[in-house]
Amino acid sequence: MTVVDWLSSPFALPFMQRPLIVMLVLAVALGLASVMVTLRSLQFVGDGLVHAVFPGIVIGFALGGREGLVPGGLIAAAIAAVAFTLLTRTALASDSAIAVVLTVMFGIGVIIVSRQSDYVGQLQELLFGRLLTVTDADVTLTVAIAAAATVAIIAVWRTQLFRAHDPLAARAAGHRVLATDLVLAVAVAVLIVAATAAVGNLLALGLLVVPGAAARLLTHRIGWMVAISIATGALAGYGGLLIGFRASVDYGIPLAGGASVITMLVVIYGIVLAASMLHRHGPRPTGRAEGEPSPTARTRPTPSVPEAAR
Repeated sequence: MTVVDWLSSPFALPFMQRPLIVMLVLAVALGLASVMVTLRSLQFVGDGLVHAVFPGIVIGFALGGREGLVPGGLIAAAIAAVAFTLLTRTALASDSAIAVVLTVMFGIGVIIVSRQSDYVGQLQELLFGRLLTVTDADVTLTVAIAAAATVAIIAVWRTQLFRAHDPLAARAAGHRVLATDLVLAVAVAVLIVAATAAVGNLLALGLLVVPGAAARLLTHRIGWMVAISIATGALAGYGGLLIGFRASVDYGIPLAGGASVITMLVVIYGIVLAASMLHRHGPRPTGRAEGEPSPTARTRPTPSVPEAAR
């Protein structure tokens, strides 16, 4: 078997093709959202949204099975996005308010799912997902949700960049800050629902936060940041699925698809972080100690004092 066959042959199987398509679609949409979440420092809000949509996902799953998961999550996502956007604009300490809401909502979700007969199995599927069991209908729904969310994020992109740089100036310039904040929050929330259906509720947070954080370590140019964020998610999706397949088939080590993807994502971030730290603290290009004058300064002749000034 050649290297190309080793890398590509698993994805000739339908049950591997569908998860790969889902992960690549989510990589594009969540990669774009992750950059904005990073620039706006909304990581904790993203965490709150992940936990807040959980009750809706649980209720949808309990009423309609896997087909009801996304509709229930979308309803909860819209409510949570509006609630968190308004909370962050109040005089309350936003972090404390978000922490209280996410704790309550997540607790409600666990209570609801605990009332089901197969409590452990259902909770595991909701929290960690079953990436390898996605159906054609799941792929279609994920593509539709990701496309709608991506269009919404692009529509408010310029205002959000302005807001990330200078919130007061954005308001003074007449931008509809509240409206664009709501659009961004709803888009992020529905993407979390789409990711939850694939990799589970808890692991969806990694797809939202890590790609943008990794890109921010490598560049400050927005275009490159978006490209790196998307590439990070795509590489994690492909690499995680490949490693999970090879470990299970070649070595008899069963690995969950979602967990493999998130592990790959964390490994990529670790490599980027290590490379960034080495570059930041590496040897100085001039090879001289701090405070030591440059060779040019040492050899530059002292200007002579004119005779008239002596």
